[in-house]
Amino acid sequence: MIEPTLFTPVNAAIGGALIGLSATLLMVTLGKIAGISGIVRSAVTPADGDRAWKAWFLVGMMVAAWLLFNFSPAVFEPRADFPLWKLICGGLLVGFGTTMGSGCTSGHGVCGIARLSKRSFVATAVFMVMGVVTAIVVRHGPGALS
Repeated sequence: MIEPTLFTPVNAAIGGALIGLSATLLMVTLGKIAGISGIVRSAVTPADGDRAWKAWFLVGMMVAAWLLFNFSPAVFEPRADFPLWKLICGGLLVGFGTTMGSGCTSGHGVCGIARLSKRSFVATAVFMVMGVVTAIVVRHGPGALS
């Protein structure tokens, strides 16, 4: 049985504000969109003149996560029993989805909607609906949708 999650609106609001602030700072300082999947993809592909800022952006994300994990461990509740194959499959599916959708939640949901992009409104609606459906199926089984 999956345990219910805790509703933490203050943490969610702080996290959302930090994501919005970082996306805004990237746009204001470099004129770039904080689409994480695109940043990761182009940071590892050869012959990209923007690789330095992308690498530093990704390093900053990892360092911030490491700092939070080590200095505020109560924020995290790691799942030690999660099968590695599910983690790998989930990562591959997310990568496939971001490729098919030409972006991810940060690129479309945060930056695209802020720029009033019609494509981002559609993409965000699709991945939000699919996220809800996935959560229902994972928590309650495929029959819960009927």
